[in-house]
Amino acid sequence: MAKPMTKAKITEHLAKKVGVTKKVATAVLDELATLAYKEAKNSFTLPGLGKLVVVKRKARKGRNPATGEVIKIPAKRALKFRISKACKDSVIGKKK
Repeated sequence: MAKPMTKAKITEHLAKKVGVTKKVATAVLDELATLAYKEAKNSFTLPGLGKLVVVKRKARKGRNPATGEVIKIPAKRALKFRISKACKDSVIGKKK
């Protein structure tokens, strides 16, 4: 299995593809991440990839795997990334 791309490889690829310096490509990636962090509470969409959203999880009962004891898991907010249909179809392929 191939290794995932590092930030350095991504910036190098973007710099070549768009025709800018690696420094500019790095700045764009950093700014995109900062914007996503700031806007995630309102949902942040990356066109063609998906949407970053905050979801509320209800309180529930769980089980301690070591002891088998039933424990209460409190309600909390969680961050999810919902993959777009176009991205799924492109990566996995369409259902037949």
